[in-house]
Amino acid sequence: MDERRLREVALTPDEYKVIVERLRRAPNEVELGMLGVLWSEHCSYKSSKPLLRRLPSSGPGVLQGPGENAGAITIGEGWAAVFKIESHNHPSAIEPYQGAATGVGGIIRDVIAMGARPIALLDSLRFGPLPESSRHFEGVVAGIGGYGNCIGIPTVGGEIYFDECYTNNPLVNAMCVGLVRTDELMRARAEGTGNSLMLVGADTGRDGIHGASFASVELDDNSSQRRPAVQVGNPFLEKCLLEACMDLSHTDAVVAIQDLGAAGLTSAVAECAGRVEGAGAVIDVAQVPRRERGMTPYEVMLSESQERMLVVVQRGREREVESIFNAWDLTSAVIGQVTDDGLLTVVDGSDQVGRLPITLLTDGAPVRRLVGIAPDPPFGLEIDALPPLADAGGTLLRLLASPNLSSRRGVFRRYDHMVGDATIVPPGGDAAMLRVKGTKLGLAMTTDCNARYCHLDPHLGAQLAVAEAARNIVATGARPLAVTDCLNFANPDRPEVYWELEETIAGLAYACRTMELPVVSGNVSLYNESFPTRGEGGPAQSARPDGVGQSAIYPTPVVGMIGLIDDYSKRLGAGLRAEGDFVLMIGSTHNDLGGTEYLKVEHGHVAGRPPALDLTREQAVNRVVLAAAQSGYLHSAHDCAEGGMLVALAECCLLGGIGVRCPAVRPEAPLRLDAAFFGESQSRFIVSVTSRAMPEMQSLARRHNVELSLLGLAGGDTLEFEGQLKLTLAELRQAWDVLVP
Repeated sequence: MDERRLREVALTPDEYKVIVERLRRAPNEVELGMLGVLWSEHCSYKSSKPLLRRLPSSGPGVLQGPGENAGAITIGEGWAAVFKIESHNHPSAIEPYQGAATGVGGIIRDVIAMGARPIALLDSLRFGPLPESSRHFEGVVAGIGGYGNCIGIPTVGGEIYFDECYTNNPLVNAMCVGLVRTDELMRARAEGTGNSLMLVGADTGRDGIHGASFASVELDDNSSQRRPAVQVGNPFLEKCLLEACMDLSHTDAVVAIQDLGAAGLTSAVAECAGRVEGAGAVIDVAQVPRRERGMTPYEVMLSESQERMLVVVQRGREREVESIFNAWDLTSAVIGQVTDDGLLTVVDGSDQVGRLPITLLTDGAPVRRLVGIAPDPPFGLEIDALPPLADAGGTLLRLLASPNLSSRRGVFRRYDHMVGDATIVPPGGDAAMLRVKGTKLGLAMTTDCNARYCHLDPHLGAQLAVAEAARNIVATGARPLAVTDCLNFANPDRPEVYWELEETIAGLAYACRTMELPVVSGNVSLYNESFPTRGEGGPAQSARPDGVGQSAIYPTPVVGMIGLIDDYSKRLGAGLRAEGDFVLMIGSTHNDLGGTEYLKVEHGHVAGRPPALDLTREQAVNRVVLAAAQSGYLHSAHDCAEGGMLVALAECCLLGGIGVRCPAVRPEAPLRLDAAFFGESQSRFIVSVTSRAMPEMQSLARRHNVELSLLGLAGGDTLEFEGQLKLTLAELRQAWDVLVP
C-alpha cells in the first residue's frame, strides 16, 4: 500500500499489516477509509486507553459511566444529570468560528442521544497572547455564543487562559449538561435484529471528511488546506432536531439514538452495534439523503456533516417515528437495518462496497505501547532570591489587568446565560448553578485547570485541577458529585509528552478516588502541537530533525464537574452582600509562589513547584464551608485561587460592589508578605458572615481542625489594608474590565 495513501487516512504501515492479517485480504478503498477514521487517535484512544482505565468511574449515584455518548448520575427526585466535555481544537485552529460552533453542536447531540434535554453549556478555552491571537480568540467566542444563543441553551460558565504555548494551538473544549428522568435515560445500543436504522436531521455533504484523522495529527504549514475537514454548523436546524428527539420520549418505538460526530456514519453505526454482542448492520448509502451531487460511498460513510442523528427504530414502526420528524420539518430516511452477523456491510443499491467486522472497527486498533521519560525538571525557584514586595497596590492592579485574571464580563456578555429561565447563579463567580424546575434542587457546574501547574508538575497539577473544581462547586453551597474530563496534550510519540500524560492521569485518578468523585465521561485530545515557520515558535519548543521550531501546548487536563444543593434558596455567590459583615479566610497560607500568576506578571518566571496540596485538609475545608452554608451562616463564599488572597478579595468586592477595610498584614516568618498577598496556597475560601454567626463559625472550624482568620469588615467603596494599600472600587474595576473580544 502506498504510504502517501495511508497518511491520508492516518494509518501506519504496521497498522495496515494488521488489517490485512485480520481480514485475510487487502481492504478496498471504502473499507480503508472507514478503518482509518475509527483507528484514528481521536476515535480509538489507542495511545491513552490503557491509562484511562486507572480513572474511577463507578459510585453510588452513577447511572452511566464511560462508553456511551455521555455520562449520567442521579441527582434525586427522579432526575438524572447527563454531561460530557469534548474538544474541537484542531478545527478551531484552522476555522475558529465554525470549529467552536460545531464543537458546541456536537457536545449537545451527545447529551440528546442519552434522552436528556440540554440545559447548560460551559467552555474551557486557551489562546496565545493578545493581540497576536485575536483571530482565534474573537472567532471562537463568537462561534460559541452564536451557536448556543441560536439554539436556546444558556452558556453559563467556563474559563479562558492565555499563554505563548497556545499561540498556534488554541484549545476549545465544550461541555454540555442535560436533565432526564432516570427511567427515560437512553443508551445507544443497536438491539433487535431486523430493526431499522434511520438517519435524521441534515442532509449529508462533503464537509468534515477525514475530520477525525485531521484531529489526530499535528498542525503544520499545510493545515489550512484541511479546511474541508472543518464542519459547518446550523444551530436552527439542531434546535428542531433537539425538540424532535425530545418528542421521541413519548413513544416506545425508538430503541436507541446515536450522535453522528467524528467519523460520521461509520462511527455512529459501528459504535451503536459494537455495544451489543454479535450485532451488526447493513447500510445502503444510496438511501442517505444528500445535499451534493456525485458523492461516492466513501464520502457518504466518512462525511461529518453536522446536525445528524442515527435512530434505531422498532421494525414496523418507522412511519410513527417519521411523523415526529416531519412535524419538525426534518428529513428522515431508513438507510439500513440491524443484523446479527457482527459485520458492518455497506451497499450502494445492489452493489456491496464494504464489509468489515464490527469488532475490527471499534476495538481492532492496536494499542500503542509508548514509553514515557521524565524531562529535565522545569526551572527551579529560589524564593528567598525574589525581591521583597514594594507596592502591593500597584501589583494588585497589574494582576487584575493581566489577561488570565481580568474580568470575563466582556466574553460572557456575548452569551445568553439566562435563556431557559433556570440560571440562578450566573457566570462571573466560581461556578454556575441552575435550578431543576419543579424541585428545590440546584445543579452547580464548572470547568477548571491551571495548565501552568501541570507544566511544572503534571501529577500534582492534575490533582490541583480536581481540587479547584471541587472548591468552585462548594463555593456555591453545593456538594461535588462527579467529573468529566478533557485531556489536552501535545504529541505522545515524544517520550516526555507521554510521561506527562501518564503522570496527569495518575494524578487525576488519585484525586478523584480520594475525593470520591467518579469520572463518568471524557475526551482525550492529542497532537496539539504545531510546526510553525522559522522563528514563529513560542517558548514551549523542541527541535525537529529539519530544524523547524516545534510548538507544543502545556499538558492541559480540563476538569468539568457538577455538584448538587438540595435547596437552591441556600445558594451562595462570590460577591460581598452586606456592609458590616465580617470577611474571613478559611484555610491557611504558606509560601506558595511557584507557578503563580504573581511570579509570571511581576517577575517574568514560570518556575518552581506548584502549591502543595493535602487532599485530607482540602476535604475538611470543604466540609466547613458546606456546613456553614447549609446552616445559613454565610452571606458569600469565594475560592481563593489564581492571584492569591488579595486578588480573590478584590473580586469579592467588585462582584458585590462593597469594599473591605482590613488591618495591615504582618506575616510571621517564614511567611513572606508577597506570598501572604499573592501566593496561591490551596484549600482556602474567603467568606462573609454576620457578627452573630462568628461563634458558630469558630466552632465549626475547631471541629474540623481548620484555620479561620479575620481579614476585615465589609463596607465603603475601597479595598484597604491599613498602611499597605488603599484602592477604590473604581480603580480596581478600571484595571479588571479589560478583556473584550
